[in-house]
Amino acid sequence: MQGADDALANQVEGYLLWQARIAEAEQRAREFTGPLEWLTTAQREEVERRYTADSLARARADLERIAARCVSLRAEYEHRYRDLKRRCLAVTLAVCALCAALAGLLVLL
Repeated sequence: MQGADDALANQVEGYLLWQARIAEAEQRAREFTGPLEWLTTAQREEVERRYTADSLARARADLERIAARCVSLRAEYEHRYRDLKRRCLAVTLAVCALCAALAGLLVLL
């Protein structure tokens, strides 16, 4: 049940973050068109709409690039972790074998 709760929390957080990004893009679009007093209302709305759409498209591309990098880093770290576990096991077995060999020699002497 905890996994479902975590997934829901992640979805809500993602939704809220995206809504904040939309609000930010709209605010920046209004700030961009503010000094352009010569624009008609329709032109201002069109420029704001296009500016917002462009900002959100760039934000989505950035998020997709970051997500892809996260997946690749996770795979890389999982691979390194498996290698580290194998090496630790190999060293442990070698040390145990060496201790057993030394114990056997001590018993013979």
